[in-house]
Amino acid sequence: MKKLLMTVAAGAALAISASAVSAQTLNQVKQRGVLQCGSNTGLAGFGQPDAQGNWTGLDVDFCRAVAAAIFNDPAKVKFVPLSAKDRFTALQSGEVDLLVRNTTWTMSRDTSLGLEFAVVNYYDGQGFMVRKKLNVKSAMDLSGASVCSQQGTTTELNLADFFRANKLKYEPVIFATSDETIKAYDAGRCDVFTTDASGLYAERLKLTNPDDHMILPEIISKEPLGPSVRQGDPQWNDLIKWTHFAMVNAEELGVSRANVDEQLKSANPEIKRLLGTEGKFGEMLGLTDDWAYRIIKHVGNYGEVFERNVGQGSRLKIARGVNALWNKGGLQYAPPIR
Repeated sequence: MKKLLMTVAAGAALAISASAVSAQTLNQVKQRGVLQCGSNTGLAGFGQPDAQGNWTGLDVDFCRAVAAAIFNDPAKVKFVPLSAKDRFTALQSGEVDLLVRNTTWTMSRDTSLGLEFAVVNYYDGQGFMVRKKLNVKSAMDLSGASVCSQQGTTTELNLADFFRANKLKYEPVIFATSDETIKAYDAGRCDVFTTDASGLYAERLKLTNPDDHMILPEIISKEPLGPSVRQGDPQWNDLIKWTHFAMVNAEELGVSRANVDEQLKSANPEIKRLLGTEGKFGEMLGLTDDWAYRIIKHVGNYGEVFERNVGQGSRLKIARGVNALWNKGGLQYAPPIR
């Protein structure tokens, strides 16, 4: 009996300790009154400030969704622009609470950097862009080409792997920032520009004559992009991943910014749990039970965010493809709220 009591006491102590640790980031954010979100320095469709400092993008809207869930105010976000080289250090050091910067989830990053990827908010893959006048139709025709890519990204390794696997020769032309890389390509310092396919669509908009360039059909890698957090804070990790899951579930259930107030009257049990009119699911995240309602009301469901930032309502006009819902042929699938 004594041993059992000691075991129970130890378990309770561990639970209290875990609870204290798990609430650390959320408590800091609440006390500060603003979410500090690591963002891109300027990638159209994902994270980009305009001349007045107004940020837009898929990743930007994710940060706003987290702020909406916590504060009922999507504006309570400080966007911290980070280069590819500095992004992980900024998260590790606590400069940002959350990194949402078109960052690929890989094994080495997941296991050796003291961070965790919460979820995949955009399924991507690396591709190539060339000038139309080269008359190149396939990546298999790129032997001997000079290729511009960015330092400190998964792009470099994927590039080397592709050319080695296909026994093709190439000349790497590497730059420290994405802006330097696309400017070098535009100036003719290389034949090919490579990055994630989503980035190709975004960066093409910066070229002197965008219509003179084409994106080749091959996708040479898996690039699951998503938000990451520091290790050791499970409650914060849960909050981040369930922000995405709420947006995906909302799209699947037909709940949008336009109809979310009307949907509060829904008799559908799944919608009731999503919007907080039934159950105490917000409490599990350290939030109010209308946390998902706040996200949808202020930011929208996943489909709305996708379409206005990178889809048909944007300049990029990227098809949903693998980012469609699971029941429409895509990979976006969210666990149920129950």
